[in-house]
Amino acid sequence: MLGIIGGTGLTQLANLEITHRQVARTPYGEPSGALTFGRICGQEVIFLARHGYGHTIPPHNVNYRANLWALKDHGVDRVVSVATVGAIHPGLLPGMLVIPSQIIDYTHGREATYFVGGDKPVVHLDFTLPYCEAMRAALLEAAASAGITLRDGGVYGVTQGPRLETAAEINRMERDGVDMVGMTGMPEAYLARELELCYAAVGAVVNQAAGRGRSAEGIQMGEVQAMLGEVMLQVRRLIEQLVTDDATAQSKA
Repeated sequence: MLGIIGGTGLTQLANLEITHRQVARTPYGEPSGALTFGRICGQEVIFLARHGYGHTIPPHNVNYRANLWALKDHGVDRVVSVATVGAIHPGLLPGMLVIPSQIIDYTHGREATYFVGGDKPVVHLDFTLPYCEAMRAALLEAAASAGITLRDGGVYGVTQGPRLETAAEINRMERDGVDMVGMTGMPEAYLARELELCYAAVGAVVNQAAGRGRSAEGIQMGEVQAMLGEVMLQVRRLIEQLVTDDATAQSKA
């Protein structure tokens, strides 16, 4: 089953036919909210708003472990994570979608593994390719089918938040090879790897990063909010097409 984690601007899916909601309990505490069960194009999915359905949980306080555990515990084996990002690479502009291929983690102090506690052995998992290539390919195919232009690949730099970055920090990240910046990509991606979930992200570009383009003198939050509505329409189309393609593949199997 497909799980969808919505970020800023995506606290609900307009194309989701909701069947029920369920409060989930996990060994790692409570997830960001109740799991929303429903259907898109007749296919069952589970949706979860990362920041809570009232968007009240900041990035550094999200219980990433509980969120992914709850999805896995309720039958999810594939996850699409939606996150708003700021553009660093000059080829990325507000309004675009991007399917990142790599991550650099700048966060600190977050609960980043399930393998903790005196009764659990130390585990080192390969994270060379942080995203599931099968899910990335499915998203790219869905975009092509839906006529959505997006960028294939790029490095997602994950900062601590909730504050936005300084221009100097963005300059450093650019030297590191970062193409886009956001606050929620880690430890979410790695926790999905520990749970053996096929996980990929959709980056929704809502602004140019600090010191870049229209953000040269500061990020205009009014423009960000206006862009959110536009770019999330594309995200919803992409997810609908992804589920449609999946249904078609299953019918041919």
